[in-house]
Order: sequence, then structure tokens, then C-alpha cells
Amino acid sequence: MKAPDLSLGLRCEDAEVRIGAKALLSRASVRLAPGRVTAILGPNGAGKSTLLSVLSGQREPTAGRVLLDGRPLRAHGMPALALRRALMPQESAVAFDFSARDVVALGRYPHRLAPAPDEDAIVAAAMALTDVSALAPRVLNTLSGGEKARVHMARVLAQLWHPRADGAARWLLLDEPTAALDLAHQHAAMRLLRGRAEQGVGVVVVLHDLNLARRYAEEVVVLGVPDIPGGLRQGPTAEVLAPPLIEAVWRMPCQGVVGADGTVQYLFG
Repeated sequence: MKAPDLSLGLRCEDAEVRIGAKALLSRASVRLAPGRVTAILGPNGAGKSTLLSVLSGQREPTAGRVLLDGRPLRAHGMPALALRRALMPQESAVAFDFSARDVVALGRYPHRLAPAPDEDAIVAAAMALTDVSALAPRVLNTLSGGEKARVHMARVLAQLWHPRADGAARWLLLDEPTAALDLAHQHAAMRLLRGRAEQGVGVVVVLHDLNLARRYAEEVVVLGVPDIPGGLRQGPTAEVLAPPLIEAVWRMPCQGVVGADGTVQYLFG
């Protein structure tokens, strides 16, 4: 695999987020490259969602900085940033009775000043990819949690549908997108994200399922690691996500088993 050009990546340097005396994120330094899936992992309260919100520009760090292609994230400006990165948060409440198709179409809002010739086709194709085409006329708030999650995944896919004319990398940032999905849709979603990474998109995804990370992510960022300054470790998935670290972070004994396709998966208990 060709070594990634991290000068064209997304990174944070010594990023901290504090609310009063409470640290939600402590001195996090992460370097991310486009064209790969990076999973952010850690126990509850370790700062996974906070780190993702900092990387996306949704939250300004109390200290430290976030850079995209060597420039401070905020220097890009929110309109330009919306053309390069899409965020799927854990909670995406919709106050009005928008249909599922309306919500997916909102992903195209950043392109309103220069719409693509195939805007309607983009929305339809994104919905087909996440298996929500049949839900298009349904009011979003009448859908199940898993159905809503797949609609919002279609929205972020639609937002960054076409490669950029200037060749700049696109970034998908997703916070627990598989949490409400059934087993088949979990794997379908991760295969879809892996496919986007193979097209050059940077994919950063918060996960709780270590086996999904082990199967689909090229690298991981683990928070809450004891005896490491900042409690963060980043690296290749197979190297970092090993039983000793898992037991230290999650306090769960585990053993690896090799599946028929050669992928290591973990048994816990």
C-alpha cells in the first residue's frame, strides 16, 4: 500500500475540550489520511464523540488546534467545509415532518449555488445504497431507529457524492452509525464505508463493536488507554487492537479466532 500523504490529511494537535474543571478530551493528537477507514474506539466517557466533533469542526477545542490539509479547520470557512466533509452525529433530531427523501436531499444543500446536473439521481442512488428507497415518502419521525440511521447515512453520502474537481479529499465522519442497525445492515454499512474509502474518501467512524473495527478499519484510534499520556493510541488495527490492550482498556478478557476469510475476530468472557 502506498504511504499516505499526511500533509493532505485531517489532524488535531494537543486538542483539549473542557467544561469547567471537567476534561471531556485531554491532549489528543491524531493524524488521519484520506483513502482509509479509521475507527475511534474506547469505553463510555472516554471522549470518542468529543474527538469526532472536534475533527469535524462542530466543536471548537478549548486548547490545541485542528488542521485540514495544513490549514486551520476554521480558516476553510463553514460553507467550503460543508463541500468537503459530512458529519453523521449520534442524534439527528428533525423537528418537522420531513419525509425520508427530504432528509437525504438536505445533504445536497451545500451544493445549492452550483448544483450538479443529476441532483435527483444522487438522492435516489444514495437511498438505494443504504436500502431506504422504499421509505422515501415516509415521515422520518415515524421510522425505527435503524431506519433513521440508514436515512442519515444516505444523507451524508449524498452530500459528498461526486469527487471534487480540484482533487481535494472528501471526509465522512460518523458517530456510532451502526449502533441501531441489525446485524446484516451493520456489515452492509461498513462495507459501504470501506468502498468509499477505496475511492479516496477519508472515513472516520466511532464504533463500539471491536469486531466490526477489526474487520473493516485499516487503523484505529483508541481512547482511554491507561499509562499513556493523554490515554490515546493510534495505529494499524491488527497491531493496536490486540488482546492485551483490549483487556487493559475495556477490562474484558478476550481471545482471537480466525474466520474463514482470515480475519481475526474476538471472543469475550
